This record gives sequence, structure tokens and C-alpha cells, in this order.
Amino acid sequence: MNFRKIFTGILFASCLWMFLAVSGASAQQLVYQPKNPAFGGNPGNYSWLMNSANTQNRFDQAASAASRFQRDPLSDFQSSLQRQILSQLTRDIVNRQFGDGEVEERSFEFGEFSIDVVPGLDDVQIVIRNILTGDETSISVPSF
Repeated sequence: MNFRKIFTGILFASCLWMFLAVSGASAQQLVYQPKNPAFGGNPGNYSWLMNSANTQNRFDQAASAASRFQRDPLSDFQSSLQRQILSQLTRDIVNRQFGDGEVEERSFEFGEFSIDVVPGLDDVQIVIRNILTGDETSISVPSF
């Protein structure tokens, strides 16, 4: 009985080998082909790769080098101070308008801007003027 199992196994293996040989099952070898010409790829790919890299590059070397040395710390300080004052004024108006308290008539002047806060019966008018150009913006915050 043991002989019969061995014979069946050999017969099955030889049939399988014959089937694979006749059916033409074969494997192929994978070969790496680089795209970049710097690593042995086709030299015709150079312009495509360079254009693709340049369109994705968001860093402008000349502009950043120039802007790095042309920034003035005093103007940065002035603009930061202006932003903080406007932010504080906005918080103050919103807190007083929608919370407890009254909005007072006030005027501020800093840099090239003049800001007037004028409370009314139904709203608060905020008038922002550019002193240099004369431009004016008016904002109305309603009362509730």
C-alpha cells in the first residue's frame, strides 16, 4: 500500500510537469529602467523632468533673497502694533455692543490711518480714513 501512494505521487507530479511544459507557462525577468538621465535614463526625458520640477517649485530664490534683506524691523513693528490696536478696538466694540456697557465716542490716529468711533441710536459707526490718500471706509455695527 505504501508503494501505491508513492507511485500515485510520482504520477501526479509528472503529469503536472508535463502540463506546465506543454501549456507554455513561463516567467519573465523584471528589468529596472531609470527615467532620469542623471541615473542612466533616456536623455530625451531631461527637458520634461526639468519643466515638471520647475512648475512644482514654489520657491523663488531671487525674490526670497531680495525680500530677506529689504525688510525693515521698524516697519514690521509698526504694522504689528497697528494690527494689535485694530484687534483690541474690534474686541472692545463687539464686547460693548453685544455685552454690557456703552460704546464711547473715540478717535484714534496711528500711522497713516485715522479711526473715528461714533455711537448712534441704532448702531455704531466706525469711520477709517487714510490720511495720505484721503480714502474713507465706513463700517456700521448694529445694536441689539
